[in-house]
Amino acid sequence: MDVLFFALGALLALVVVGLAASFRVVKQIERGVVFRLGRAQREVRRPGPTMLIPFADRMKRVNMQVVTMPVPAQDGITRDNVTVRVDAVVYYRVIDPTRAVVEVQDFDYAISQVAQTSLRSIIGKSELDDLLSDRERLNQGLEVMLDSPAVPWGIEIDRVEIKDVALPEAMKRSMSRQAEAERERRSRVITADGEYQASKKLSQAAAAMTATPGALQLRLMQTMVEVAAERNSTLVLPFPVELLRYFEAAAHAVDPAVPRAGLPDREPAPEVSAPDQVTAKDRAIMDPAPDLGPVALD
Repeated sequence: MDVLFFALGALLALVVVGLAASFRVVKQIERGVVFRLGRAQREVRRPGPTMLIPFADRMKRVNMQVVTMPVPAQDGITRDNVTVRVDAVVYYRVIDPTRAVVEVQDFDYAISQVAQTSLRSIIGKSELDDLLSDRERLNQGLEVMLDSPAVPWGIEIDRVEIKDVALPEAMKRSMSRQAEAERERRSRVITADGEYQASKKLSQAAAAMTATPGALQLRLMQTMVEVAAERNSTLVLPFPVELLRYFEAAAHAVDPAVPRAGLPDREPAPEVSAPDQVTAKDRAIMDPAPDLGPVALD
């Protein structure tokens, strides 16, 4: 009897151990791929408790969540011969657990290597301006390049994003000078355009004031009001030049000797040389008579 009870206890213990070994729990974020005697089963184990055949089944869990994989920074030369260092990030998820386990040994490592080679390829095909400003198109190109090998592995590429583009210091300084020159050019163009528009408006205003003389006086009064509103102790009053010319014309009419507009009314008389006051005696001293030789005396 003791031997029988011992055999039944051993058998019961073996059954319990077998049940414990065959009992598995699959999480909500996982799917279970079962290998029975080395052959993958078509049916994928869903979340929840599941039973395996002891010593015959092996189950491999596959995470179905979206995986965020950073791509290490890659050095490359763009199409316009600029050395850059670019890093990216890949978002992917498994859509076919069986193919992801059977078709590729380590799909995480495979996706990482494909992402690095694709990033280097996209760097060599693009120019520097595209890497800096047109990243959306490059992201789409990277996604297409990763989709080609990933689809047979049962993996879907959700999206690919270029994170950062590192430039050499010399290139950064050159781009800074270029941007500064561009801003200076725009500033000068805007200033010149403003001056041109202001000149047109001033020309129209001058034409309107010329047609209506009273407008000039109103503008003068408005300027005086604006200046006086600032509570200044000194008031600058513009004086029309036409009024000065009127006063000059009136003064010239009263006295013709008064010059008009700062110019003499008559041309100055030519200078008269002083009369020659040199006497004959002085001239004889200054101009002695020529020597006529010996003179005979009577």
